[in-house]
Amino acid sequence: MAHGHDDKNNSIVSIALNLAITCFISGVIIAGTFIITEPAAEAQRDKAKNDAMKELVRDAESFKPVDGKTGWYAGMKGGKVVAYVVPAQGKGYGGVIQMLAAVEPDGKTLGFKVLKHAETPGLGDKMTEPKFRNQFTGKTAKDMEVVKVPTDKNIQALTGATITSRAVTGGIRAAAEAVAAYAAGQKK
Repeated sequence: MAHGHDDKNNSIVSIALNLAITCFISGVIIAGTFIITEPAAEAQRDKAKNDAMKELVRDAESFKPVDGKTGWYAGMKGGKVVAYVVPAQGKGYGGVIQMLAAVEPDGKTLGFKVLKHAETPGLGDKMTEPKFRNQFTGKTAKDMEVVKVPTDKNIQALTGATITSRAVTGGIRAAAEAVAAYAAGQKK
């Protein structure tokens, strides 16, 4: 008789029902956690983005979104645009490298900041170091070519991370070209 009772409790329907209840409760807990923490996470992302923009365009008094350009911000000083901060990306060794690029209206790069990457620690992640990042300052799109031999005019590749160097340079070059074209269109 006891053996028949165990069969009844362990039936497939009973196991499936227990799993469904467990999944439902887990889903409710995950959704509740997301709803509670999402506003704080969004505020933290906004703060990190604003801090990055201020770090890239130190002369700017404020930043305002650019109409018709998703993710673009104009750094303003005295009512004039001193630079644009635009999203940039490139496909690196470990995946897409997401960056923010600061470019003056004449197309000269002020700098960039890496927001997200999955590059190799000790090699590709050196793109975040000032020695590599400072090479972009004051350069226009035509000056951004990755080379292995050091020069003042181009971008020297990171040792052991040429793919990363090309990805970052390509992304920043595209951002500089886009800003120069946009700014030229605004002058007309």
